[in-house]
Amino acid sequence: MPTTAHGSPLLSARDLAKAYGTRVVLDGVSLDAAPGQRIGLVGENGSGKSTLLRLLGGLEEPDAGSVVRPTDTGFLRQELPHAPETTLGEVLDEALAPSREVERRLTAAAAALDTSPEDPGALAAYGEVLTEAERLDVWDAERRAELVVAGLGLEPVGADRPVGRMSGGQRARLALAALLIGRPRALLLDEPTNHLDDRALEFLEGYLRELPGLVVVAGHDRVFLDAVCTGLVDLDPAVDGPVSYGGAYSFYLREKRLERERWEQRHHEEQDTIKALREAVRGTARQVAHGRAPRDNEKMGYDYKGGRVDKQVSRRVRNARARLEELERDQVRKPPRPLSFSAPLTGDRGQEGGTAISVRDLVVPGRLRVDHLDVPHDGRLLVTGPNGAGKSTLLYAMGHRLRPASGQAAWRRGATVALLEQDVVFPEPERTPRELYEGLNGTVPGAPKLNTLGLVAPRDQDRPVGVLSVGQRRRLALAMLVGRAPDVLLLDEPTNHLSLALTEELEEALGTAPGAVVVASHDRWLRRRWPWAELRLDGGRPVARVESTT
Repeated sequence: MPTTAHGSPLLSARDLAKAYGTRVVLDGVSLDAAPGQRIGLVGENGSGKSTLLRLLGGLEEPDAGSVVRPTDTGFLRQELPHAPETTLGEVLDEALAPSREVERRLTAAAAALDTSPEDPGALAAYGEVLTEAERLDVWDAERRAELVVAGLGLEPVGADRPVGRMSGGQRARLALAALLIGRPRALLLDEPTNHLDDRALEFLEGYLRELPGLVVVAGHDRVFLDAVCTGLVDLDPAVDGPVSYGGAYSFYLREKRLERERWEQRHHEEQDTIKALREAVRGTARQVAHGRAPRDNEKMGYDYKGGRVDKQVSRRVRNARARLEELERDQVRKPPRPLSFSAPLTGDRGQEGGTAISVRDLVVPGRLRVDHLDVPHDGRLLVTGPNGAGKSTLLYAMGHRLRPASGQAAWRRGATVALLEQDVVFPEPERTPRELYEGLNGTVPGAPKLNTLGLVAPRDQDRPVGVLSVGQRRRLALAMLVGRAPDVLLLDEPTNHLSLALTEELEEALGTAPGAVVVASHDRWLRRRWPWAELRLDGGRPVARVESTT
């Protein structure tokens, strides 16, 4: 992945390799990043995005290869490295400390220069600290901190709130705020959009675009990747290793398809060549004329001509064999079949017309109130709203996982309803995906096999679920639901922890499912492209019902 026109690399990795036990996560990955670049890491769950970020940040050491990084490289941790009694104000003061220290040094250097204006040492010292002050923008640091706190929605928390009394989302936003205020030359972000609402996301996008340093980010928010990144690095398998795309997410989508097509074509053409060479090596000698017995009138010249032909044949065979050995040694491997949905999300039991789920006067105190809602047997409904608006509560009530204080969510007689929860827990972590899937769906008539659904990679089907990533477990949970072909599928934040490729596949599958699908999501890419009915919640009550745009 070469350096672009942005300048010399500030962060450089060479031939990184990392394995956990027998599982190789990264092998021969190189990366150069210069100031002003904002590089997104994308790829299938388990492709090594988070591992690469930890290696770049020095949180882990590679098994092979090397990393050169700025001394002030900043890494976004999922949990704040502070004691529970540390207050929000104290965390912000610590983040501002480098800027305040540089400002103090600048004042001292200016005073020394005023005292000795002809001293080369004083002038050099002033120039050095001035450069650092300009990079940190120390004159605007306090105002910048206020903007970050407001932009990330932390103002209501209060400066005296201890870390131990904050919610998980508040702690995550405070960790991000501290990193942004510190203004490191290299910023490494792993899923920075978690716990952010639309307003905070838009603030973060604008802030990162203004940074003079470099940013490397791993994330699943497609709008964020499209708005922020100047390039993407795809860690999924490719013919020549990880591929760097010089554009944002929309560009990547187009080029990814073309890259796959080129790989498939190259493999196909190479296999045709190998097959032809094998046939040439086996059959060349039999295809030449001197293989027949000489006629009587040819006997005098046969030895001369036959020897010449033998040499020609031997040379052709040797050349073909050498070429064959070279191709077989260096041949392009067959592209692995990408995970993709190969079964409908829902079933079709011949129920035409009518309503699949009816909600009437449903009340969950303090969380949700819906007076009237009908989901047709083949309907599509997107439930949106800010965090805490009641999206998950509505899905749980519709799935009969939660009993309301009053009202009901009634299913059509005989209907089957399945819910994909946000947090997937398997109580027996030692069991494998294949065992769990067959235990649930093995006796269901017509249920597809796990390996035909395209949701769980073959290498993961016999591994304990306890060692799988969050995204891999979530895909297994979805496969177990889809395998039963429910009449209604309720999906709570379905794009969380899914790879970008599978998210695109899921959205395409929504259009072909014969039953009903209800999706609760904050995913901006999904929301912007949703063509069906939408229900917006705010504070537990519907504020708008947007019907289908198609």
